[in-house]
Amino acid sequence: MEEYRRKTADEIEKDVVFSHAIKAGKRIYYMDVRKTRKNEMYLSITESKKIVSGEGEDAQVSFEKHKIFLYREDFSNFIDGLTKTIKFIHEAEKASDTGADESASVEESAPAQEESKDDFKIEF
Repeated sequence: MEEYRRKTADEIEKDVVFSHAIKAGKRIYYMDVRKTRKNEMYLSITESKKIVSGEGEDAQVSFEKHKIFLYREDFSNFIDGLTKTIKFIHEAEKASDTGADESASVEESAPAQEESKDDFKIEF
């Protein structure tokens, strides 16, 4: 019987088949494609935020990390939800810039007839 044990950092890195880091201010987002034991790929998204506590020589640096694991069967729903959310934010910001009421909900906001260059589509 195989004994369960935690993987070392080196073993975890071997599971990563593709990685991309996105620097955004004080945060870094890591997009890692990993494989399960059955060789099925999934996406691991990690947000890493640098936290500095204290000042001067007493300052201590730590990193706060949050992870999301996204499996292939959920990609389409995730992309659809993310696209709708981003469109809503863009439309709300445009309405805010023009002085229109920004209290519209997601269901009330109709998608624009013409896609802007900020919109994106991913097909699976």
